[in-house]
Amino acid sequence: MSKVVIRTDDAAGFFARAKDTARRADRGMPFEGKVTLSFEDPQQMFSVLSEARRRLMLEVMREPRTINELSKRLHRNRSTVTKDVGLLERVGLLVSQREANPGHGIQKVVRSVALKIEMVATLG
Repeated sequence: MSKVVIRTDDAAGFFARAKDTARRADRGMPFEGKVTLSFEDPQQMFSVLSEARRRLMLEVMREPRTINELSKRLHRNRSTVTKDVGLLERVGLLVSQREANPGHGIQKVVRSVALKIEMVATLG
């Protein structure tokens, strides 16, 4: 996937986008390489996408990194980075997998789900 759009929206907006996608599929039009994540409340979006988590996502978007690398580069506690990675995985922005680290056991490598992430918030 090349792009993720994170936005604030209500159920009506979600269903309007779904109908548009279904119409495009019915016409045989290609799907865009993007996924949209919607939050009904802008405050919820901002709490999930805090400044620290956005910096973490930027690091991983540049290059896949291990939890230890992220902890060192971001000057953050390893357990906090692990918790943030878990949250961002649950909302679908990051993926991780365990890989062999020769001579040192196994390490968790974190990757972004997209090369570009667009955040849109509508207040009012």
